[in-house]
Order: sequence, then structure tokens, then C-alpha cells
Amino acid sequence: MSHGRKLRVAVLFGGRSAEHEISLLSARFVVEALDRERFEPILVGIDKSGRWLLQEEALLLGASRDPRLARLNQGMPDVALVPHPDAAGATALTIDGAGPAGIDVVFPVLHGPMGEDGSVQGLLELAGVPYVGAGILGSAVGMDKDVMKRLLGQAEIPTVAHRAVRRAQWDKDRGGVLAQIEELGAPVFVKPANMGSSVGVRRAASAAEVEAAVEHAFEFDTKIVVEQAVPGAREIECAVLGNDDPIASVPGEIVVDHADGFYSYAAKYIDETGSHPQIPADLSPGVASAVQLLALRAFRVLECAGMARVDFFLSEDGDLYVNEINTIPGFTAISMYPKLWEASGVPPRELTARLIDLALERAAGRRRLRTTT
Repeated sequence: MSHGRKLRVAVLFGGRSAEHEISLLSARFVVEALDRERFEPILVGIDKSGRWLLQEEALLLGASRDPRLARLNQGMPDVALVPHPDAAGATALTIDGAGPAGIDVVFPVLHGPMGEDGSVQGLLELAGVPYVGAGILGSAVGMDKDVMKRLLGQAEIPTVAHRAVRRAQWDKDRGGVLAQIEELGAPVFVKPANMGSSVGVRRAASAAEVEAAVEHAFEFDTKIVVEQAVPGAREIECAVLGNDDPIASVPGEIVVDHADGFYSYAAKYIDETGSHPQIPADLSPGVASAVQLLALRAFRVLECAGMARVDFFLSEDGDLYVNEINTIPGFTAISMYPKLWEASGVPPRELTARLIDLALERAAGRRRLRTTT
């Protein structure tokens, strides 16, 4: 089937969050996976100060796979997004010194705030350009662990017992907040409400540890979530793909071998022996099927589109809890999302093509809506 001209895919990566380096590794995987007969990638890196810079493919693909060494090339031309520069409604990137370059779709590979939280999605909606993944609402809900848990709770999807704490509340009534947290028992996990990749997360067992963990989490966000630990819990993950009729991958398991004792940033990305994925997870057919059904329910309840990875805890008693949803899951060579789909019969080239097709389908559906009464 001939597609005529190639679709120009702007791969957007980097960003102003603490997950900047992981995003560079994810972008590299996406660019390597794109079917060059159908797609022409345009690489746009966002630096930590928020500047958009054109990037070279050779540099990205040749870069180190260690997140600590991943860097953007700061010497490249600035890029700006120009909405509807012509009557055909194509969106262009204007590149310093090179004029406009039309793009058909954006593939955001941004993790964390200012990328995965609805802000870039809102920008792309205003520019009228189709983009891969969840829209503004799904992205924002998926980023805010407190609101996410409230919506899951309302849909009677099981989550672990937790408390949300705001900075102002903590400053005003530390004793009262600590008493509330104590009701959850020990140990607890203390997390910023709006970060990913386990940034700012600490496990706390004693009152002193809880206090220190809360202070630490507040360095990253003005609202935090404190969650009850599930003793001996297994970490199960399931990938979802689709818009109105999504499908779920085989479940996988993150087996943590790291000294941190949980799936921390170090266990995830730096210590090679920190954790390993087991795909498919060693689950009974009944539990595997329950994971897939809950993943699809969570995807719908949380207003997702395109892609998401749903993370679960499986307790020693066999109870399943949804821990969180990631609307822009990691796409690095070691990430669960592409690995789960590969194990489910969807290799990276097909996966990236399907995601782009879903983005175009969703944009076409939205364009058909009336804009006048």
C-alpha cells in the first residue's frame, strides 16, 4: 500500500522535568523504531530552561545509553511552533535560519511535569497538530497521583490506602498531618503528587523517617501522597494501546533486586542489577486476565488515549491494586511498555506506527465536531 509522501513526525523530547535524561533515551528508541518508508522524523529537544532546539539524528542515535551521560546539543537552531501557517491547516515548526518545516503529527516522548501533564498537549491542541497519547485531561489526571486515586476510587477500582498532603497544611499543622499518616501504619511510601520515574520517592518506617521523607517530597511538589505499603507486594505492569477500543498486553513483572528494596530511580535506570523485568509475569491465567481487565478499566476511567502503562501491586493474599497509570510510558531499550507489546506480538516498528495512526484518527474525530451552535 503506497502512502504517497512520508508523514513528518516531530519527536519531542527532553523537557524541563527531572526526567529529562530518561526522555532522551526514550526518544532514541522511538526514532530507531520508526518505519522510514512511512515516516520522516524531525527531532526537537527541549532543554532544561524550556528552549526548543532542532537536534541531529546522528548525535541522538550515537549518544550513550547511560542517562547520566545523555545530553542535548545546545549549539543547534531554535525551533518555534507556528499554528496553521497556511489554509490547509498544516502546522509548521519554524527553524532559526531555515524557515518553516511542515509537520503532520507530534510524538511527545516527555516524561514528568511540563510534558506528560497536559501542558504540552494543550499547546499542541492550540496549534491544531495531532499528537500521540492522551489529551489534556487524561494527561493531567495521569500526572496527579491524588486526583488519579480519587477517580479510581470512585470507579471502585482498588488502590492502596493513602493520604494527600498539601504544603500549606504541613506548614500549619505538622502534628495533625503526622497523626493522619500514622493511621496508615508503617512502613509508608512518600511521593510527590506530580513526579514520575520514582523521583523524590522515599520509603519511611519510623516517625523521624516519615518527617524527613515528607520534607524531601515537598522539594519536588507542593502536594504529596503518602501510601500504605503492601507487604511482600509484587509489581505487575500492563501496557494498553488504543483509543475507544483499547487492547491490553500480556502482564509483566518488575522483580526488584536493588538494595533500595523498591523500584527506585537507581533501581530503574542506573544500577544494572537493580531490577529485572519478567515478561510475561508468572501469574495464573485468572490473575493475568484480571490485570488486563483492570488495566483497560483504569485506562477508560482516567480518560486516556493512544497509550498508557498501568502499574499494579499484587499482595501476598492475591489482592490486586492499581498503583498508577503512566500516559507517556518509558520507551527506552529496557522499558516495559515496548517490551510488553513485543511479547504480545507487536514489535517496535508496528507499535510506533499504530500509535501515530491512533493520533491521526483521534485528531480527525475531533475535527469533525461542531464549533458553532
